[in-house]
Amino acid sequence: MSLHIYNTLTRRKELFVPLHPPQVGMYVCGVTVYDYCHLGHARALVNFDVIYRYLKSRGYQVNYVRNYTDVDDKIIKRSQEEGIPWNEVSRKYIAAFDEDMTALGNTQPTFEPKATDYIPDMQKIVKILIDKKLAYKAGEDIFYSVRKQKGYGKLSGKKIDELEAGARVEIHEGKKDPLDFCLWKSSKPGEPLWSSPWGDGRPGWHIECSAMSMKHLGETFDIHGGGRDLAFPHHENEIAQSEGATGKPFARFWIHNGFVNINAEKMSKSLGNFLTIRDLLKNYPAEVLRYFILSAHYRSPLDYTDQNMQASGQSLDRWYSTLERIQRACGKNKKPILSDAEKKLAEKVSRLDKDCEEAMDDDFNTAKVFGLLFDLIRDFNKVLDDQKELCGSLCHLFIDATKRIHDVLGLFGSDPARYLGMMKEKTLTQSGLTPERIGQEIEKRNSARKNKNWVEADRIRQLLLQSGVQLKDNPDGTTTWSVGSGKSI
Repeated sequence: MSLHIYNTLTRRKELFVPLHPPQVGMYVCGVTVYDYCHLGHARALVNFDVIYRYLKSRGYQVNYVRNYTDVDDKIIKRSQEEGIPWNEVSRKYIAAFDEDMTALGNTQPTFEPKATDYIPDMQKIVKILIDKKLAYKAGEDIFYSVRKQKGYGKLSGKKIDELEAGARVEIHEGKKDPLDFCLWKSSKPGEPLWSSPWGDGRPGWHIECSAMSMKHLGETFDIHGGGRDLAFPHHENEIAQSEGATGKPFARFWIHNGFVNINAEKMSKSLGNFLTIRDLLKNYPAEVLRYFILSAHYRSPLDYTDQNMQASGQSLDRWYSTLERIQRACGKNKKPILSDAEKKLAEKVSRLDKDCEEAMDDDFNTAKVFGLLFDLIRDFNKVLDDQKELCGSLCHLFIDATKRIHDVLGLFGSDPARYLGMMKEKTLTQSGLTPERIGQEIEKRNSARKNKNWVEADRIRQLLLQSGVQLKDNPDGTTTWSVGSGKSI
């Protein structure tokens, strides 16, 4: 199957054929570095990391560009609030961003340009637009004349007349139309500035991405991505100014990930319901957060709840518990012959690469890949319940396949014993329990069961379960326990 990508520009899935195969140019809008990254950023950046990884796994040579907006009104405001220079604010939050990306397991893009390093490139584009009479000077600022760009609104599906009816007029002397957007803005006292033919100032937000993307990828490139909230006006304005300047198509495929909801309500800083990556990682391992993000198709809404995060952790517990079980069964096995049940499993594992590729070729369907993997480990557990051991060739076949999946998803590649031990320690720390205390509660429960005090026995079970500890009963009493849905210990 060939790769098909949903193109926001055409509103349909299209066969992906690069402009210059096997090279692929991909630009993804990064962050404005004035604060710590939140869950919305994490969703976009993890999903595009997987797209980058998958394209490389398909043999493409990918130039992946992800920028930093390191000068902006928000950065200037934060510098005033923190009492430090604006460029110190940028450096501080770029470093924090890099730490967050490393924690999430994201690979580094090919290029990570900072807007302030591309001011001359932005000015060149602005000059071309002025010369073409697509931009004009209003006071000391330069604005793009939206109505002169044929096809404005083609990405978002918005019509100019409808936009005008709902537009909020920005008060500015000399601005010709409320829809026109700023390409270059004059500096105010105390603000960063660069010299230009139009006076000292700094770039508008939209122009930077046109300059950086075309500098690294050319006037027309393959993929432009970002969050759905960027489709209008940011990406719409990028198209207008870029195609206005070059007369050529800008990006061929536009990919936008869906919104994040917090307890069924859209995440928004204005609502105060946003969660930073750093805060999330205090409560959940990074792999659990990455799993949660990829458990939904990238274009679908993603609903954050404590229950959904716990379910993601439980799924990873099941995965690593099974993987640990497979590794132990493989190590014990002496026979080289596959049983009938193992032959069926081997056939399924042999198809895993192809099945996962088909899922990813269908617009990067990570959720379907998860379904394939957990269907497979259910089969492994059934076989292990019956025969306790596995043929070595089957174990190695499965482990090799999961390594290839890890290379694409950035998941399922941890050492199972280490992962399960970490989860056990984290759960016990959060609950305030110790193995000794759990042992004492088990003794009390065994005594209650021996005396047929089922109410007390159930009470102790529920008490421990609320702290994430599960008990496993045997005919002789409770002797083993596990954390979450992890492997019994």
